[in-house]
This record gives sequence, C-alpha cells and structure tokens, in this order.
Amino acid sequence: MKRLLFLVGWCVMALQAVAQMNSADSIHRMSEVVVTDRLPLREIIRPQTLGGEELRRMNSNTIADAIRYFSGLQLKDYGGVGGIKTVDIRSMGSNHLGIFYDGIELGNAQNGQIDLGQFSLDNIDEITLYNGQKSAIFQPASDFGNAGSVYIRTHRPQFIDGKDYNLKFKVKYGSSNTIRVSSLWEQRLTYNVSSSLNAEFLNSDGKYKFRYKRVTPSGELAYDTTATRRNGDIHAERVELNFHGTIDRGYWNAKGYMYNSERGIPGAIVNNVWRRGERQNDFNTFVQGRFEKDINDRFSTQWLAKYAYYRTHYINRDTTQLPVDNRYWQQEAYLSTANVYEIMRNWSISASYDFRWNKLNADTYRFAFPTRLSNLVSLATALDTRYFKAQASVMGSFIHDHVRNRTFTDDGKRNFTKLTPAIFVTFPIIPDNKNGSIQPGLGKVQWLSLHAYAKRSFRMPTFNDLYYTDVGNSDLRPESADQYDFGVNYGVQGGKRCGYKFDFKVDAYYNTVHDKIIAYPKGQQFRWTMLNLGRVHITGIDASASAMIVPKKDLSFTARLQYTYQDARDVTDLTTPYYKDQIPYVPYNSGSTIVNATWRGLSLNYSFIYSGERWNEQENIIANHMEPWYTHDVTIQYEIKGKNQSRYRVSLDVNNLFDQKYDVIQNYPMPGRNWALGLQIEL
Repeated sequence: MKRLLFLVGWCVMALQAVAQMNSADSIHRMSEVVVTDRLPLREIIRPQTLGGEELRRMNSNTIADAIRYFSGLQLKDYGGVGGIKTVDIRSMGSNHLGIFYDGIELGNAQNGQIDLGQFSLDNIDEITLYNGQKSAIFQPASDFGNAGSVYIRTHRPQFIDGKDYNLKFKVKYGSSNTIRVSSLWEQRLTYNVSSSLNAEFLNSDGKYKFRYKRVTPSGELAYDTTATRRNGDIHAERVELNFHGTIDRGYWNAKGYMYNSERGIPGAIVNNVWRRGERQNDFNTFVQGRFEKDINDRFSTQWLAKYAYYRTHYINRDTTQLPVDNRYWQQEAYLSTANVYEIMRNWSISASYDFRWNKLNADTYRFAFPTRLSNLVSLATALDTRYFKAQASVMGSFIHDHVRNRTFTDDGKRNFTKLTPAIFVTFPIIPDNKNGSIQPGLGKVQWLSLHAYAKRSFRMPTFNDLYYTDVGNSDLRPESADQYDFGVNYGVQGGKRCGYKFDFKVDAYYNTVHDKIIAYPKGQQFRWTMLNLGRVHITGIDASASAMIVPKKDLSFTARLQYTYQDARDVTDLTTPYYKDQIPYVPYNSGSTIVNATWRGLSLNYSFIYSGERWNEQENIIANHMEPWYTHDVTIQYEIKGKNQSRYRVSLDVNNLFDQKYDVIQNYPMPGRNWALGLQIEL
C-alpha cells in the first residue's frame, strides 16, 4: 500500500507540475518531412497488425492478451494476473518466435521463455506478427533467424503547435482486487529531441473461483467441486524511459527499462491440493539504443546496442516437496550493424552482423555457469519489378558455449555452426497503390497478390535445456525447422457516400521440425521437463479478414476475423503408441472475432476467442483429451473532449462474459467472469 500511495502521489505531482507549464508563448512548427518508399524498406508480404485505436479499444491489459487475436499463434496461459504467459507459433514452440521490442530482440538464454505478461499495452502503438521473417532486407542478422517474429512498437511522442508536453494518467480496478495505475509524460526537449517517461504499478491478490471437475474414461463423474484459486498474487512495478531524436537523413532513440515483481506461482491443481508454496521474484532491466542514417541516396546503415540484466529468485516452501531457495543472474550484451546498398532502382543488397554474449550464474549446487558467444552474419538481396517481387537471404550462426563445471562437457566447450537460407516471392496481380485513408468520397481502390516463401530456421537449446542440474541434457540436439508457405491477399476500399475497406488473407503452410524440443512444467512451474520428439510434421491454414465501414464522420463499424487450422503430428518412431498423434496442447481449430462500433465518443467492443479440442499428453487417448473452450469479452468506453486538447475516458471491461470454466493448460484453471473499471485522463 505504501508503494501504491507513493506511485499515485508521484503521478499526481507530475501531472500538476507539467500541466502548469506555459508553453503557449513558444510555438514550434515542424518543417515538411518527405517520406519515400525505398526498396530495402518495403515489406513484400503483408503482416498481421494490431494498432492505433483498435488496440486501445480492446479489453486487453498486456501484450499477451492482445496477440491472442493473431491467427497461427497459441497462447499458453497458466491462469490469473500473475500466471506465466508464453506464445507458440504454428506449433513450432515459443523458442522459434522472436519478440522484438522497438527493433531489438528480447532474450532469455536461460529457458527461452519470454513472459509476455510482463509487458503492458499502456505505451504501445502497434503489434505486428510476421510469419517466416520480416520480408525486408534492411534489418539485423538475428531477424533473419526466427520462424516468426512479433514486433512491438512503443509510442513516439507527437506534439501539436504551441504545446511541448503530453500527459496521460490511467487507473483500473477490477476482479481479484486488481489495481493498475500508470502515467505517461512526454516532453519536447529541443526541436529534434523528445523524451517519454512511462511508469506502471500493478497489485492483485490473484484469487478467483474455479470449478474442479473430472470425468473417468467410462464417462462417470469422478469429482465436481468449486474452490478458490490461491497463490496467484502479484505485486509489480514497471518504468520505461525513452529518448527520440532526428538528424539529417536519419534518427536515433535510446531506452531504459525496469520491471520488478514479486508473485506467487499458481501450481497445478492435482490430488486435491489447492495451495502451493512457490514464489518468484523478478528484477529485469535493460538499456538499448538504435541509430539509423541514409549516408546517401543508395547506402544506409543501422547500429543497435543493448545490455540486459535479469535476476530471478525462486522459492518453494511446499511441505510436500524438498525446500528450494535459488537465485539466478542472467546477463546479455548485444551489438548489431546492418548495411544496405541500392545497386539499381529495383535491386538492393544488404549485409548484417550481430554479436551476442550471454552469461548465467546461480547459487545452486553443481551449477554449470554457462557462457554463450553468438556470431550471426546475414547476406540478403531484394528485387522489385512490375510483375514480381523477390527477396532472398542466408544467415550463418556461429555459436560457442563454455561451462565452468566440466561435468556437463568433457572440455567445458561446445561449438555449433548452422546456415539458414530463405526466399520470399510476391506476385502483385493488382498492385497495391492505396493511400490508406477510409473516407467517403474516395474512389474505389483494390489490390490482389499471391505470395510464397521457403525458409529454414534454427534455434539453439537453452541453458536450462543443456545444463539444468535436474533435467538438463548436454547432448541435446539443436532444433531446426523447414517452412513452406503459399498465400493470397485481396483488399478493396473506397465509397462515395459511405467509406469502406475490406481485406482478406489466407495462407496454407507445411512445416517439418527436426529434433523438436518441448518444455512442460515439472510439478513446479519454474522447472521444466525437456522432451525431444525428434520429428514433427505440421500442416495448417491461417486465414484473416477485416472490414471497416464509415457511414459518416462520427460513426464507424469495424470487424476482424481470424481462423487457424493446425495438424501437427509426431512422426519420430512408428513403434510408439503416439506415432502420428497430434502433439500436446495444439488444437486442430482455433479462431477469434473482434467487432467494434463507435459513435462520437461512445465505443462498444466485442471479442470472441475459440480453441478446439486438444490433448495434454503425447498419446491421443480419451484420458488425455481436453474439451474446447471459448470466451466472450465486452468493453464499453466513453470519451469526453475537454479544453486544450484534453481527453477523459471511462471504460468498463467484462471478460468471460458467460463464466465458462476452462483450462488452457491441464490442471491450471482460468478465471471465470471478471471485470475492470477504468479511468484515463490525457492533458
């Protein structure tokens, strides 16, 4: 409570102090900025994107909540506000998905799991999903290595004439005694430099009712009771400081980030055990910078740098298990340069180099103390003609591991080398020359394109995979995947009296994963059981459609539909009982719908998420079968515009409207109906 009062007081004082600034006598006018669509920066395959008002209208609090609405992604949610939330792309696992925060990848060499619940939507402008990789050649080498990527872009300050600051204060209170308080202070420092400071506080007791029901294979009811989920409390603070600057033919930005949390880990509900003694404290901080400049009309360069420090304290006081009190310290240093040269107007080449250093220390018995040096080199080229667009790349990964404890390797060293090529092709049957505006009176514009890609991706086993004292396996083979994709994209927009836009995209894909590694909680959620399936064949379809209608200025309707079909079979050994069975926790069918109506300051948003039947173990038998689940969520918002561009917004969120009882992960029950009431002030 003291921390909450301190943070609220800090936010209020900041609002009062800056609101009293008189900047009316120092009007700044920005000169004209001309943006050109250069070949190295073009994306030849359209990604899935959530951003702008659509993102702000959703009843989502974290990035993990928002990306549930992307096709091809499955969120692994262990329940509650403080439960761990990771994401899986096209059944290839979390480690094949790169998460990029303002252009630089988030890393976790310890277990490869990026907990997206730690990142708030409060200061996010856009979230973008790329399958395969970002289809633009001017990017760091590491961007070429993932099977898919999620790019998270934070808000860059924008100021109106006569105003040098923006302020936003937001508070939400809801079920499980959950309170979120955040503030954003944006300040223009000079004509070319601005800053933003974002702080957030979260506190929740994590308690919610759940239904504990199981049926025997014969169909008889084994037990059916209602209990309260406990040990899911969380207390967290997040602070993020950004600086943005522009230079002649370029720009730069710098970021400092800090996240601190103390939370209980809600364990599995088994054997009538409702309460667990597991606790986890996280302190994550990093600083990063980005510099990009066009040296001339043909040559551009980009430099990235980052240092991250993560501290994890895991405690288990469960009297039914051995007591655990372990601390882990993880460090990462990253340096990258990307350079692109435009040989001709429609032909470009690029070369990138990344260096990454990872180190993990712990106070556990017989720990390996691993260090990893990663050198990544990529070469890419892009060709853009009237009839087709093509991009090809190859990335070389040169990785060296060293451990102080030679129990894990004979000489304490391991070396890995891998080449991963990729090629992307698009055929613009009807070129995309739309201007992006949706207003009555625009002429009809449409676009149609076919695209395809083939790619090989590679991911190293994590430190826990290789060297964890209980379950690590230093002989674990690295995992690779071959990806093949073919898709079509069609869109149309226009309207004379009624503006409209419609966009449709469908992709069919086939992936083969070799030496697949799967991580499951091993009784205690912090520890993982590593399983190497060998070979998995994945066939799937991703489909998405969006529509927008603007009958008149103050009225608009939008809709978004996502659907995913995945058939992911374990084909490692035909002598096993689970040969050609669906791999665990991958539903055959899943999808989502978002519908929004806005009239003046009133907004109504409805969302629906569906996940079909799946299995919680390798063998697809009745005992391992999990029923489908779906949720309905509703958000109502009302915004009032005040004087001097100020805005006041109130909102009501109701999640799981019909109170469905379900598990995303077996024995980790999710919350039933829950709500949140919010207030937002912008000055």
